[in-house]
Amino acid sequence: MRKSAFFFAILFCGFAPAQTPAKQTTHVGQVWLGYFNQTRFSDRWGGWFDVHMRTQKEVVSGWSHLLVRTGLTYYFSENARFTAGYVYANLFPDDTRHVSQPEHRPWQMFQWQTQYGRLRSRQTFRFEQRFRHRILNNDALADGYNFNYRLRYNLQFTYPLGKRGVEPGSLSVVASNEIFVNFGREIVYNYFDQNRFFVGLSYQTNATDNLQVGYMNLFQQQPSGNRYRNLHIFRVFFFHNLDWRRKSAEAAID
Repeated sequence: MRKSAFFFAILFCGFAPAQTPAKQTTHVGQVWLGYFNQTRFSDRWGGWFDVHMRTQKEVVSGWSHLLVRTGLTYYFSENARFTAGYVYANLFPDDTRHVSQPEHRPWQMFQWQTQYGRLRSRQTFRFEQRFRHRILNNDALADGYNFNYRLRYNLQFTYPLGKRGVEPGSLSVVASNEIFVNFGREIVYNYFDQNRFFVGLSYQTNATDNLQVGYMNLFQQQPSGNRYRNLHIFRVFFFHNLDWRRKSAEAAID
């Protein structure tokens, strides 16, 4: 029995490398800057806007991404909402691609948040339809677009460090994990797209806005299936929230 097990182990080790290409992982350092705005128009309706800039490898060696996202939000309640909108993304030239690659991305998202004592959680499901402009020989844009769907799930926890909870000038610990899954006819090897883990601090600048600073690890599988990127990211996001309902009510009283 032991000889048979040993034989199959040797057989597997001998054939596995021939059947599965060697895994190659590239490590990259980046900085991500982001601004997020959510504006409440009424009890049921609001708007979404965010913009991102991301550097290339070696942390500050030029820009790699520009992303602008807009959306319209419907509030089921104070803790549950649905948003649908459009994203324009641009991938700047790099070592392998000598032309900018634009992307058009409709998106839909459902969010809900809960609170357990001082601990707050937020769950986000996001569905994206990605139209990425085709590239010809890495030097010019070709006609048409590559297309695939992508599903994202994010779970975030926030815990205030001060005794009074979240208030202007307070700090909170923030931790989140988001997993991305690709699907569609053009997806062959990388149904798993990427995983993003973040841990950092949130500084409450006023009653509604906060600044998040921390470290994010992004592990991504490339379309070839055996190539991966492991990104070490210094992330700075500012969250700006506006509520126009009070202004409307005050104007009606005046």
